[in-house]
Amino acid sequence: MTDNSEVRDHEVRDPEVVELLQQMIRNACVNDGTDASGHEVANANLLRAGLEGSGCDLESYEPLPGRVSLVARIEGSDPGAPALCYLGHTDVVPVNPDTWSRDPFGGELVDGEVWGRGAVDMLNITASMAVAFARLARSDFRPRGTLILAAVADEEALGSHGAGWLTEHAASSVGADYVITESGGVPIETAGGRRLPIMVGEKGSCWCRLRVRGVAGHASAPLRTDNALVTAAEVIGRLAAFKPPASVHDAWRRFVGGMALPPEIGAMLVDPDAIDDFCKSYPDVGLARQTHACTHMTIAPTIIHGGTKLNVIPDQVELDLDVRTLPGQTETEVRSLLGEAIGDLGDKVEILWAHDDPASESPVGTPLWDELDAMVRRFHPGAQSVPYFSAGATDGRFFRRRGAVAYGFGMFSDRLSFEQFLSMFHGDDERVDVESLALSAEMFEALPRSFLA
Repeated sequence: MTDNSEVRDHEVRDPEVVELLQQMIRNACVNDGTDASGHEVANANLLRAGLEGSGCDLESYEPLPGRVSLVARIEGSDPGAPALCYLGHTDVVPVNPDTWSRDPFGGELVDGEVWGRGAVDMLNITASMAVAFARLARSDFRPRGTLILAAVADEEALGSHGAGWLTEHAASSVGADYVITESGGVPIETAGGRRLPIMVGEKGSCWCRLRVRGVAGHASAPLRTDNALVTAAEVIGRLAAFKPPASVHDAWRRFVGGMALPPEIGAMLVDPDAIDDFCKSYPDVGLARQTHACTHMTIAPTIIHGGTKLNVIPDQVELDLDVRTLPGQTETEVRSLLGEAIGDLGDKVEILWAHDDPASESPVGTPLWDELDAMVRRFHPGAQSVPYFSAGATDGRFFRRRGAVAYGFGMFSDRLSFEQFLSMFHGDDERVDVESLALSAEMFEALPRSFLA
């Protein structure tokens, strides 16, 4: 879909998907959460250029200037047959280049790995899906059920200008019975053999803002003033120290049950009274962090706004909180726990709500689950699939709420461990190996030939 001599100078199984990923990274479609960011039009145009002339139907949607999502369709011959949607996002989160070993938007190919922001979240999967879709469209592939590729904007700000907008305003274009998005398919070695997780559900997002009040005054005389910034610091400390109770839900139990863990470890991971001790003491910090996130409501202060002038005591400070909820947890429960954490400072704190999006989950044992399980055994002989619950949000939730089955999956090599893979989401030195890109593209091309036949 692109041309890059750098890739041809290396031995890679699928130069096309490597080249496409590199260019998508270099387009730097950075979404900082504001309406004017993202500029996903660059990646949408890149993908459109690779699909034009292939015989598929193409449509672009632009709810705000530059916030473009691309939808491609290979129409099925049977209107009653199930439709499958490949759902990938084209935006990435901001980055601090000073903490990276390489240019985060260089898309460099180094020792068989493509480096750059979005290499695992999730431009790798979007590129693999797009290459596979283009190959199917140019071949003799004539499915009974419709195949859709939705390359959407704004996933990194919870999708209101991307998948959320499409399912609300262009439902006939993206509507599908089954959806595949991020993230899964990274091999995990267990005592019982190799496991590949298929993401079946995800935590909810209850993002909010706290307004902390004080009294303005002259900063040259700070004694006994009511400084909102000082109060906000205390609120942050209390939130950081607060420990919401553990909750072991069915999706987590299924994951633990499929991992062939030593009995004593498995027992701790499904015991609400023991799981906190595991998270504190387990030597692999990445795995402990994910275990904690998948079994607790989490509250993370991420942004602070406040102050008007260097010599003025601030009378108001606002804190943004990333709150993630488990299945069944509601806004009412979030409010209650925040109030418990803030304690006697509550009369100085107002809770403003920006976003409330509950957890969602799809069942296992569906026809698509069976097909993905077959793909696991085809690409990793002897391996087994295992349902996985994600601590992060994906665009799959918009489709679940409209009745679709939505899973997160790709096909990865064993070059990067599951813990390394998870640590690179929104982290430093994000990269993916070229073998995983080739495996994902091959799997995404093979799956519709059996599932939509």
